[in-house]
Amino acid sequence: MDKRNVTLSIIIPCYNERENIIKILDKVDQAKVPNKEIIIVDDMSTDGTRDILEEQVKSRVAKIVYHEQNGGKGAALKTGFSHATGDIVIVQDADMEYDPLEYPRVIVPIVKGEADVVYGSRFLKSKAKGYLPNRLANKFLTKLSNLFTGLRLTDMETCYKAFRREIIQAVDIEEKRFGFEPEITAKIAKMKVKIKEVPISYYPRTNEEGKKIGFKDGLRAIYCILKYH
Repeated sequence: MDKRNVTLSIIIPCYNERENIIKILDKVDQAKVPNKEIIIVDDMSTDGTRDILEEQVKSRVAKIVYHEQNGGKGAALKTGFSHATGDIVIVQDADMEYDPLEYPRVIVPIVKGEADVVYGSRFLKSKAKGYLPNRLANKFLTKLSNLFTGLRLTDMETCYKAFRREIIQAVDIEEKRFGFEPEITAKIAKMKVKIKEVPISYYPRTNEEGKKIGFKDGLRAIYCILKYH
C-alpha cells in the first residue's frame, strides 16, 4: 500500500457517550492519517447522545448509523464494518481510554505489508494500568484464547484492532456484546493471516465514569473462546 493514499475506516460504536463523543471525535481529527472515513454506530443511546450526533457531529463524519434497539458492542461493530470502504479498518471506542494519535503505530505494519491484522497491546512494553481484577481477567482470557488459537498475543481484549478491510468483512460476527473480542480473535486465527501486536497507551476509566464491561462479560468471553476455537 502507498501510505499517502491509504484510507482508514474508523468504526466508533457508541452507547450513551454524550460526555465523550465530541472529545473523541476531536482526537480522531488530530490523528496523522491522510485519509479518514469516520463511521459512528449509535447503539440506541438514551442519554441525549443522539441529539449531539445529529446537531454537532453529522457534518464532521462520513456516516452515522442508528440502531433502533440496543444490540451491544459486537452488534454495533458488525454494522460499522459492513459500511466501511477504506483500505484498513480500525475500532475506536468512544470512551477516551485509547488515543487516536497512535493510529499510525497500529496501521503501519499493514501499510508495509508486514501484517494483515494488528492488535494494539496495552501490556506490551508498558506499565499495566487499570483495576487489578480487570488486568488479571484480561491476562487470563488472553492466555486461554492463545491456548486454543495457537497465537502468542498479550492483549486479546484490546479495543485497538486494525484489519485489512477485506479480511474483517469476510468474518461473520455473531456475538452482540463484548464476546466480539474472543470471537474475532478465534476466527481471524483460523484464516491463517499475518497477525502482529504493537504497544499502545491506555487511559482506563472507572465504573463511575461509565465503564460498561462486567463480570458476566468475562464469563461470556470464556464461553466464546471455547465455542469459536
